[in-house]
Amino acid sequence: MAHKFEIYKDKAGEFRVRFKYNSEVMFSTEGYSSKASAQNAIDSIKKNGPGAPVEDNTTAQA
Repeated sequence: MAHKFEIYKDKAGEFRVRFKYNSEVMFSTEGYSSKASAQNAIDSIKKNGPGAPVEDNTTAQA
């Protein structure tokens, strides 16, 4: 599989989620106190991510 979500435990003992595409980490989440919360983050990204708008904050504001 070229892409996947991974749940892992960081050095502080918190659960985090990272999304990998072709073995490259595309993004990772904040730390969660439970594995269930990390799974909820994955479920939320899958549900809400496809329709999310792109906000470009790279242009200078006048």
